[in-house]
Amino acid sequence: ESTVLTVPTAPYPDQRPSTSGLRKKVFVFQSKRNYLHNFIQSIFSSIDLRDRQGSTVVVGGDGRFFNRTAIEVIVQMAAANGVGRLIIGHHGIMSTPAISCVIRKYKAIGGIILTASHNPGGPDGDFGIKFNTANGGPAKEDLTNNIFQISRTIEEFTICPGLTVDLTTLGRQTFDLENKFKPFTVEIVDTVESYANLLRNIFDFAALKELLSGENHIKIKLDAMHGVVGPYVRRILCEELGCPANSAINCIPMEDFGGQHPDPNLTYAADLVDSMRDGQYDFGAAFDADGDRYMILGKHSFFLTPSDSVAVIADNIFCIPYFQHTGVRGFARSMPTSAALDRVAKATKIELYETPAGWKFFGNLMDAGRLSLCGEESSGTGGDHIREKDGLWAVLAWLSILANRKQSVEDILNDHWLKYGRNYFTRYDYENVDIDAACEMMEDLEIMIADKSFVKQRFAVEDKIYQVEKADNFEYTDPVDSTISRNQGLRIIFTDGSRIIYRLSGTGSDGATVRIYIDSYEKEHIFEDTQVMLAPLATIALKISQLHHRTGRSGPSVIT
Repeated sequence: ESTVLTVPTAPYPDQRPSTSGLRKKVFVFQSKRNYLHNFIQSIFSSIDLRDRQGSTVVVGGDGRFFNRTAIEVIVQMAAANGVGRLIIGHHGIMSTPAISCVIRKYKAIGGIILTASHNPGGPDGDFGIKFNTANGGPAKEDLTNNIFQISRTIEEFTICPGLTVDLTTLGRQTFDLENKFKPFTVEIVDTVESYANLLRNIFDFAALKELLSGENHIKIKLDAMHGVVGPYVRRILCEELGCPANSAINCIPMEDFGGQHPDPNLTYAADLVDSMRDGQYDFGAAFDADGDRYMILGKHSFFLTPSDSVAVIADNIFCIPYFQHTGVRGFARSMPTSAALDRVAKATKIELYETPAGWKFFGNLMDAGRLSLCGEESSGTGGDHIREKDGLWAVLAWLSILANRKQSVEDILNDHWLKYGRNYFTRYDYENVDIDAACEMMEDLEIMIADKSFVKQRFAVEDKIYQVEKADNFEYTDPVDSTISRNQGLRIIFTDGSRIIYRLSGTGSDGATVRIYIDSYEKEHIFEDTQVMLAPLATIALKISQLHHRTGRSGPSVIT
């Protein structure tokens, strides 16, 4: 029998989870006494004891360093806190989309996801803990606030220190606890199976198999970046859909992601970009550490922006059998994402929702039956099959379009732009900026754009003149439950529909990140270089904010 212990502890002031959970450097979890225990107890304490007693909770992670150590503690604390059953991915590994799927499939009360998404891993990297609720989606703000409040006043946690689980063996393990008449059970489940079943019911696997391994098959290259998606790519795309084994690279999950940033962009997925340049592959994709974000490349490393990706999927949505059955209930994008999707929504007369950044807003609309497809400029796209963004789903969606239209990625996009016009889009990230300087800049900028005289103001760069039509601090009223989310980003909208957006973001583990988003619509000039087309607006964006002067930076850390 395992003994249940109550251990006294002292609170920490900094355990406020964001939309993406609690992310800190690994050494914070390792060196601060009971730092992990406090936060896990705060999660369990935030769930009403009656709901918790005998319930099912799903646990998995992206395999980063500290994953197994954290799971051991979560198991011991779940048992002590009255949870009846844990479902854990084999070796503690499961992608974020798969965890969302498994929570829904087993009617769990929630899931604990161990990931810091695209942030680096290893002993010197980041670690994160995210709690998802019964719908399979990220916890909403009232719950994350509650977890935070509990963490600030916590005095004790409960744990069964003697309880150890074997993560390497599939199947059920049961444990008798003192003073509990029901045993505590842990089920180690196959990492891929439940999720693969879900995808089989969404896509036409026979058509995909023909595309990838039939007589006139295309050549593809997939890069799992040593994150969690490796096993999914191997099992689903290689073994089931017939992609040659050597078309999938970096497929073994590693605790430090091979020393790389597991972030699927042109900078960090350089392996993929380089191998695609000479044109021997028709289609390429890379995935982030936990599998919710992706990048798609066409032949010769033609780059598909996430904003265009969701618009093209929307325009070709019936290439996916799932939507032929369910119909299309609505489209949505995060506010900073380009308005390419809006044009498809308008043409197809489907409702479009513009939400703050954060997948929980999409989840609410999906739970209410109002939303089928959504996307964010930060490389997330998804459907209502789960409540998380889903990189592999997006790749299979694109392959379904390729199979249906028998065209290349680039040709599909060119056709799309000819039909709808093109939204040129870019994002400038200024990372690890001094937080006070950044906040001050944002405050001054807000005062300036809120002034009545700012509207109708004209800005001239070279031969282009932009006139302000509207400027505000974006706020969102949820159409489902009427909750209001304020301060979601400063927007300047010009009369031609171009937009400049400023946001201050805090999911990194050090310093602030200032992001500038630029979105500009062109009906005619659709084959130009993005940075050249957006240069005038970029100049205006920097001039209005005085960003370089305010932050002491001469340019962005990253341009996407």
